[in-house]
Amino acid sequence: MPADTAGVPADPDPGTGPEARGERDQPDAEPPEPAGPDPAEAQDTQAAEHDEPAPEPTETAAGRRARYPRAARNVARATTGMAAVLVLGAVLLPDALNELTVTQFVRIPAEALIGTGLVLLLPPRPRRIAAFAGGAVLGLLTVLKCLDMGFYSVLNRPFDPVLDWVLVNDGEEYLKETSGQALAVAALIGAVLLVLVLLVLMTLAVVRMSNVVTRHNVVATRTTLVLGTLWIALAAFGVRISGDPLAAKTTAEQAASHVEQLRASLEDGQKFAKEAAVDPFADVPPDQLLSGLRGKDVIFAFVESYGRSAVESPEMAPQVNAMLADGTRRLQAAGFSSRSAFLTSPTFGGGSWLAHSTFLSGLWIDNQQRYRTVTSSDRLTLTGAFQRADAWRTVGIMPGVIRSWPEGKFYGLDNIYDSDHLGYKGPNFSWSPVPDQFSLEAFQRLEHGKKYDKPLMSEIILVSSHRPWAPIPRTVGWNELGDGSIFNAINKEGKNPDDVWKNSHSVRQEYARSIEYSVNSLVSWVERYGNDNTVLVFLGDHQPTPMVSGQHASHDVPIAIVAHDKDVLDRMSGWGWQDGLQPHPDAPVWRMDTFRNRFLSTYGAKTAP
Repeated sequence: MPADTAGVPADPDPGTGPEARGERDQPDAEPPEPAGPDPAEAQDTQAAEHDEPAPEPTETAAGRRARYPRAARNVARATTGMAAVLVLGAVLLPDALNELTVTQFVRIPAEALIGTGLVLLLPPRPRRIAAFAGGAVLGLLTVLKCLDMGFYSVLNRPFDPVLDWVLVNDGEEYLKETSGQALAVAALIGAVLLVLVLLVLMTLAVVRMSNVVTRHNVVATRTTLVLGTLWIALAAFGVRISGDPLAAKTTAEQAASHVEQLRASLEDGQKFAKEAAVDPFADVPPDQLLSGLRGKDVIFAFVESYGRSAVESPEMAPQVNAMLADGTRRLQAAGFSSRSAFLTSPTFGGGSWLAHSTFLSGLWIDNQQRYRTVTSSDRLTLTGAFQRADAWRTVGIMPGVIRSWPEGKFYGLDNIYDSDHLGYKGPNFSWSPVPDQFSLEAFQRLEHGKKYDKPLMSEIILVSSHRPWAPIPRTVGWNELGDGSIFNAINKEGKNPDDVWKNSHSVRQEYARSIEYSVNSLVSWVERYGNDNTVLVFLGDHQPTPMVSGQHASHDVPIAIVAHDKDVLDRMSGWGWQDGLQPHPDAPVWRMDTFRNRFLSTYGAKTAP
């Protein structure tokens, strides 16, 4: 056994095993007589004297290999083969599910060539240390790739190892709401075990491959030189297979990307603090805030997952746009006009709270660190401006809030109605605790329908279009809503999420139906309860998951303003927005964080640039 593999069982080798030494072909020889008493006979004698059976002799692993050399060689070869597949597979593994194709794994990885070269060059002790360290690092990078796959498939971005750990808790809560406590706990435990197993197996695999390279160093050297030369030639000529370079450096590029992401995330806190310190409306006197909306009941409504794909995707746009066109006609018949455009959301596929805080704070909030920072500050929000003006009552209808929500103070909301305070006695619709139509009726019953000495500013979150889009509520007569018990039968009639998610077409169809339900509930509410002073601003928070919107979809979401008083819309005539609820492809596109300043300038003090 070579000195550098001490303590590690060596693989039986065809050139050094019993067969190679001719031991199989030698005739059986008579065993020599023992020099002293036979230990086995002495043991049997002692056992007989004490009427106890003799213990079975223990066979060592080396003994089993010597006794079954062919089986040992086959097991060793199979283990080495599996180690090679695991290491090469990890090195070539992409970080997005849509890139997981066979051609990804028939390329030449630069990382494997460099690693083999190091094994051949390093002395024994450093080589062993490098093998263990390299295996652990490759295991961690593989875990990161798996996390990236999940994030790309849902949020259309890679995992941030600094800022995204908080989302683990959100994922667990989502599983609890949709699949139950037991499955959520089992999934968490299973994920932790899988990570640990992967790290151990990857480290052992790299160590084993380093030992194989060391034992066959001549062949390994020649192979590395040939493949290295070929890799350079393929890279120089840009040879590709199915769009991907044959000379691969996938893991190195992904590792470099995560290092850069780590640096940017660590520096982001200071960068954001400087941005948040600048607020052109911080010192505007209350009587100059929103003077153009005095006396109006203003509603800001967020429609969950209402993205640009809903109005432009060939599979979904026909039914959604038909609903928007019908809604525009119905509102016009009720005396309301509307304008629409697009906003670019800071998030995609999830993280609604990041979009809400971006829209209302006028700051770009694209991670949890920024969210915590801004919500613990005294930044003037769009809703908080109504509270500071002291000319409105401010309320929040938050059916998606199921626990304490201290952020309500930051948003300047006097009263907050969460899922426990809307009077709903019906069933959950997967994640959605309360159907949107019931939330709007509760808003009418609890606040809008009451007489006060001040008009009302409201923030309403509509959640029926939240993933998984099954089962979906359906619209019932407003007088039939009661305490929500009517939705029990509707829930039972709805589709099962497992059936819907069997293919992307059915998911898109149900997503479009959920958007129809949510937006139609808003339009119907305005028809029924709107008045001359009603001003409604409603928008999506983010695009749906890439399975619905597509891998290369934008971050844009539709936004519309509805008002009965023409002066409200005349003030925004310079925005260039289009008539109606449906924004066309050439409609203006603003970053979501620019809306607050534009709105406050248009309807109050013209302070912001």
